[in-house]
Amino acid sequence: MKIERISQITKLLKERTRISLDELCETFKVSKNTIRRDIAELEKQGIIRKVYGGIVLDETKMTSAESFATREILHIDAKKKIAAAAADFVKDGEVIYIDSGTTAMHLLPFIADKQFLTIVTASVYVLDLATRYSNLNVIATGGNLQAHAKAFVGPAVLDCIRNYNFSKIFLTCIGISLEHGATNASPLEYEIKRELMKKKCPKYLLADKSKFDIASLMTYSDLKNIDCIITDKEPDEKYVKYFADNNVKLVLPSNT
Repeated sequence: MKIERISQITKLLKERTRISLDELCETFKVSKNTIRRDIAELEKQGIIRKVYGGIVLDETKMTSAESFATREILHIDAKKKIAAAAADFVKDGEVIYIDSGTTAMHLLPFIADKQFLTIVTASVYVLDLATRYSNLNVIATGGNLQAHAKAFVGPAVLDCIRNYNFSKIFLTCIGISLEHGATNASPLEYEIKRELMKKKCPKYLLADKSKFDIASLMTYSDLKNIDCIITDKEPDEKYVKYFADNNVKLVLPSNT
């Protein structure tokens, strides 16, 4: 399957830095034409660079899934500001879904004073942090643990999402762009985000400025289908115009 093959190519590059076309053909038992199409897709997304006889990671633009620990410390101040701004939209008595990204995980301390609030999440980090706040009702989706992302994935998560009615959904992404929308690198997390986008409630996308003009492996939503985008700095004018034209609310932290 193309999606799985592209994901495996990226994983191999992380381990070996450089791979030849012949090695890729042998590893995946496909033709050079098929591998060339995969490489074209990865190159378009800024994940790899072509070199003589093969490919290497483009580490300056690489947007595939990194370890949770690595992503957690990147732009942490911006993420906390975004989470604080997002918390203003959470009301007493609501049922909200918190995504498993490293920006959404900072939301919990800012909503800990809410009353009769129910949180549904697949994030192990959010579940662990929630043990500090006895007033919050927290529901774990269950599922298969994806250790590097500190999150549950799989059919159990999808079933949980289908069974609950949410007041609001707080989403994250690896990158956003006008051409590719909100994108993610993990096929399993992609399935979850796609299912969340089907719910009939407001969706809030939490993304710091570094995520703009980045396209990762899979698009889970056009930006026009997001109700509100919360970021730490005003994006380029093309985004401001697009959001205004498509009725997408843009929110910046009050101290920005």
